[in-house]
Amino acid sequence: MRRVLAVAYYFPPSGGPGVQRVLKMVRYLPEFGWEPVVLTVCDGTYPARDESLLAEVPPQVHVERTPIVEPYALYRRITGTKQPIDIAVLTDRRTAGWKQRLAEWIRATFFIPDARIGWLPSAVRAGRSLIERLGISMLYTSSPPYTCALIGRALKRRSALPWVMELRDPWTKFLTTPKRWWLPAWIERHLEHSCLDRADRIVAAWDGIVHDALRKYPALTREKFVVIPNGFDAADYPPVHRSRTEKFTITYTGSLYGLRNPSILIAALEQLLARGTLSLDRIRLLLVGRIGEDVASDIARSPVHVCTEIIPYRPHAESIGLLQSSDVALLVIDRSNDSAAIVPGKVFEYLGAGKAILALAPHGSAVEDLLTETGAGVACQTVEECCAVLEQWYQRWQRNEPLVTPNHDAIARYERRSAARQLAAIFDALA
Repeated sequence: MRRVLAVAYYFPPSGGPGVQRVLKMVRYLPEFGWEPVVLTVCDGTYPARDESLLAEVPPQVHVERTPIVEPYALYRRITGTKQPIDIAVLTDRRTAGWKQRLAEWIRATFFIPDARIGWLPSAVRAGRSLIERLGISMLYTSSPPYTCALIGRALKRRSALPWVMELRDPWTKFLTTPKRWWLPAWIERHLEHSCLDRADRIVAAWDGIVHDALRKYPALTREKFVVIPNGFDAADYPPVHRSRTEKFTITYTGSLYGLRNPSILIAALEQLLARGTLSLDRIRLLLVGRIGEDVASDIARSPVHVCTEIIPYRPHAESIGLLQSSDVALLVIDRSNDSAAIVPGKVFEYLGAGKAILALAPHGSAVEDLLTETGAGVACQTVEECCAVLEQWYQRWQRNEPLVTPNHDAIARYERRSAARQLAAIFDALA
């Protein structure tokens, strides 16, 4: 069996959605003739930790953990924030104080392409050693963070091995990337173009990533890109007996902050409560994960706070259990210029849970296309649309009827094992 070196910052005990894609690739690649060797960090500053995921790493997989220098302790001292790092730096910049703006300027000026650049030296040294000692045949990197791509570029340069560069999000000028002034912006674009140019294949998690790269660098060929969507692992979902919940339960899992705000849902619930269509003792809004202070304060000022429960980040299995015991899975797309193209990995976990998906997303968006294809839910763009959907689903819930009619064959195409098969086929072609 040939070996592939998988370079990923987000790997157990990291929690959150970013870890799932690589973890499942590592789990299923051996079925298709590739033995993964993982290169990751030792004691990373993760937005969330999930120690339970360590048990999902196959025991035969070699995992090499190397040191990293991260600047977030300094960031916290400058800004005085106690929020999770990703929430703190991505909360709407219009409300930021001078300390946060200073910290953002430092981040945008010196940490290129991201704050994980301090991992590059130790990762490249370890990667070269692993290639020599373990007979690596293929390089595979998963970004963000985009430092992983720089590691892949350096290892390819030194080894001449084929390199598959994976992008789970676009690189420069995406909604999560810093707003840089011209010199660091030019440096980062040079790094991005260099990596895209030197990679043998570029795997994108959604179509918008490909369109973004080709728009910025027209000399790249479309044939260099392969879209392998995110997915869900059926093994993560224990069978459950479907019965009506005691309360009409809407559940969100993940992070809410800044541009990712459920204000449309909150306003819709307020209207339905005012009309008497819903009653506070018959509904439940469950927010599971890392909730920014901006979102929490908006809910606290609303009458909806009476039926809202905020639960801190839970291990992956517990999070899935909460989804399976709900009626509606809430998906919130960041309100930005990129929102129509974004397809977060969370929507696929919702598909696996088999619950009706209410997406706060634009019409004509990639998320709406996915929900139409699978029959798993609807996208709402306005408060009025959200009211209509919730009222209809609430009535079906009262009659103990299914809220949606999913296309199970379409949903099955997004199983994680299928994604690993596609990735292995790329490896085979290059090797």
